[in-house]
Amino acid sequence: MKYIDLRSDTVSHPTPEMREAMANADVGDDVFGDDPTVNRLQEESAAVFGKEAGLFVASGTMGNLVSVLTHCERGDEMILGKQSHIFTYEVASAAAYGGVQPNTLQVQRDGTLLLDDIRAAIRGDNVHFPNTRLLCLENTQGSVGGVPVPAAYISLAAAIAHEHDMKLHIDGARIFNAATYFNTTVKELTADADSVQFCFSKGLCAPVGSMLVGSRDFIERARKIRKSLGGGMRQAGILAAACLIALNKMSKRLAEDHANAWALAEGLATIPYVKIDLEMVKTNMINISLSDDSPLNAEQIAARLLNDYNILVRPGGTYGFRFVTHYWITREHIDQVLGALRAILSAAVSAAPSHRHSAAD
Repeated sequence: MKYIDLRSDTVSHPTPEMREAMANADVGDDVFGDDPTVNRLQEESAAVFGKEAGLFVASGTMGNLVSVLTHCERGDEMILGKQSHIFTYEVASAAAYGGVQPNTLQVQRDGTLLLDDIRAAIRGDNVHFPNTRLLCLENTQGSVGGVPVPAAYISLAAAIAHEHDMKLHIDGARIFNAATYFNTTVKELTADADSVQFCFSKGLCAPVGSMLVGSRDFIERARKIRKSLGGGMRQAGILAAACLIALNKMSKRLAEDHANAWALAEGLATIPYVKIDLEMVKTNMINISLSDDSPLNAEQIAARLLNDYNILVRPGGTYGFRFVTHYWITREHIDQVLGALRAILSAAVSAAPSHRHSAAD
């Protein structure tokens, strides 16, 4: 990469192996159901997750929207985290296109929703209330720093949902990162989910694409909704070829990204003016803040990293950052980023005017 890009794992680009596979992909018309590479990707994805069927979609946002619209009717309600991606970053699409009302709960430090909060949010049988049809969880939970959510919790949440005739959807954009952290399988993590969306185009390095997995009936209904949203693709095997490598190869190397994130976090903890909670660094995301006496704010530091060192970072407010490691970030890059931050802050301190005054002043 021309830059050391830590803004997100969405900036990862396809590997040479992916590019070669895309160039040589066997294709057909996916709307007609006869693209062999897409069909293979859907079948293999479903098998990896222990589900009956899969559906290739253009993006994670589309996958989540298709899932919500498949599970819910207009005027239904879904329960989800107030800081979840579906609620915060998907342009109110479920409300805009499906008339589905969100009932939001506080996301906890460990990425979960309190089980008692879920129970309390489920509507009773009352003419004034909408029907509560869906519970949405996110794994890993990006709003608190890529925190992985364990299978035991998901099972408890699923039991509550199913007890009340609800469905459980998991926004698993980075579910393979969670499985890597727990040293388990995505099948184990999502065993009790009715549907799962996961991304190929983040840490798995494919250029485009996400997958829905679930029951055969769910996927057949979702296929029609995907078409209504303009998501029917034709010779999509060119994309699916890269996604097959993402699924079968790139998903197995994420521990390297986690190790690099931890190395970066440990280094950041030694830099003056940087505040970091190392307990929250579990996968490939790091959140930091700057102390009140920092000589530079986040935007100023980001500008200097870019202009002087070709390092791209993502400020989060005036005094915060999020760093995300991925396939194209190496341990050498980590050392370069740490050195650049130390140099920038040291130079800013040296250049700052003294606030000390002599008695003569």
